[in-house]
Amino acid sequence: MARPQAPCSVTVLGECVADAFTDPGASSPGELALRALPGGGPANTAVALARLGTPTRFAGRFSTDIFGTLFRARLSASGVDLTGSATAPEPSTLAVADLDETGQATYTFYADNAADWQWTDDELTNTGLDEAACLHTGSLALIRQPGGSRIEDHLARVREHVTVSIDPNVRPLLVPPAAYRERLTRWCALADILRLSEEDLALLLPGASPEEACDTWHAAGARFVVITLGGRGALASLDGLRIAVPSPAVDVVDTVGAGDSFTAGLLHRLAALGHLGGRLDGLSLEDVTDACSFGARVAALTCSVPGANPPWMDEAVLEADVERVPAARLNMHARSYSRDCGNGH
Repeated sequence: MARPQAPCSVTVLGECVADAFTDPGASSPGELALRALPGGGPANTAVALARLGTPTRFAGRFSTDIFGTLFRARLSASGVDLTGSATAPEPSTLAVADLDETGQATYTFYADNAADWQWTDDELTNTGLDEAACLHTGSLALIRQPGGSRIEDHLARVREHVTVSIDPNVRPLLVPPAAYRERLTRWCALADILRLSEEDLALLLPGASPEEACDTWHAAGARFVVITLGGRGALASLDGLRIAVPSPAVDVVDTVGAGDSFTAGLLHRLAALGHLGGRLDGLSLEDVTDACSFGARVAALTCSVPGANPPWMDEAVLEADVERVPAARLNMHARSYSRDCGNGH
């Protein structure tokens, strides 16, 4: 196993989204009350990485509207460096979440002409994408135009000395799955790490098993593929050598941000083990197991509280080998949202 070292830096490129949840306590028969929390897959990943102690820069396009202010406050309070971000005149993206009885979220998006997809080449050049050991991106910013193709071009330019991590995060209500399938081969050629969910798999390769999918994406160029399986853990495949990682048992409040937190935990441990900054040449299955197990723990703790609210490294429970997350963490995370956003949300 590689010797742990101080975490190196990660840049996360992508969108911020205002996640609006129904608030039954404030709703009435003639009125639906919503509670808006800062979210968005890439932003969630950046927050989780910074809270774990990895030096993290977020490259995003922040609107000047009220949600843009909320996004900046949350990221900054979590310790994320925002010097690679741009201020944009377009509006923020809004997603209205509907939670089922298991806490699984489905979304309705309000995203046309939003700030997140309007990247220019000049803005991307000013983000300093080549200054980190690892660049993580994906989600809507990588698929929506006109910014998506420009981000791909910049990935191709920086990957010579930067480890590239991609999470497709398929959103079929906004972009047809066929568009992701068309671009995924290109993404695999650019990516060292491909992390996606079993829901993504079903949309990208209908009928394929996780093992078959890993082999397909390895052949396209991705060396390290991780498919998260919800409460069943994750399947990780390194050049075709596979391991299954269980998920810690947890009382699920909701699953918002779970996959993003897994990715953050994975990248944090890979950085600490000295594997980021190149093509993962020294990565072993032992280290894969270590990193994925840590990612699964971070994801489980995120599921134990409402919204995309990942844990901080200084929370002792993160390092503990426990089967159940103490109820006290719910109060801890309620306070962390207040600290991050500067209000009671």
